[in-house]
Amino acid sequence: MKVVVAVSGASGASLGLKTLYALPDPIEKHLILSEHAEIVLDKEMNKKITLHQNSEIWASIASGSFGVDAMMVIPCSMNTLAKISCGIADNLITRAASVMIKEQKKLLLAPREMPFSAISLENMQKLATLGVIIAPPVMAYYSEQDSLEAMENFMIGKWFDLLGIPNDLYQRWK
Repeated sequence: MKVVVAVSGASGASLGLKTLYALPDPIEKHLILSEHAEIVLDKEMNKKITLHQNSEIWASIASGSFGVDAMMVIPCSMNTLAKISCGIADNLITRAASVMIKEQKKLLLAPREMPFSAISLENMQKLATLGVIIAPPVMAYYSEQDSLEAMENFMIGKWFDLLGIPNDLYQRWK
């Protein structure tokens, strides 16, 4: 399985990286950082991950024939969400997302702003109609998380569930 994690915007970038690190080892991992993510990762990564610059619109993951199975944009800025909704593919994140939509592959967007404007909600509704999974990082209380890490694990686990990625990151409802 090939999975792309894109980090768009600076707020919540650590959640995107934590999601990347939580992916099981057999998965082929690809990471895209937007210019605004501003994170140096080379020395921090201990897993095999292919790092793509957002300006590399020619990268393998921008082609349907490369065969990416799923893509997550965590966090997804409203700018990136709007571009994807309108079919603007002017960087690697938006181009790879466009490919996921045209190939009818799983694309998950985790919008990070609150409250959502009517324009953002309209863009989300349009994308949801196309089969894009809109899954903001929303807290849950039923699994009794007692720390920020446990809450993040819950959100990541739910995202993995939506993409068919096995995990045991949170306590499930019994």
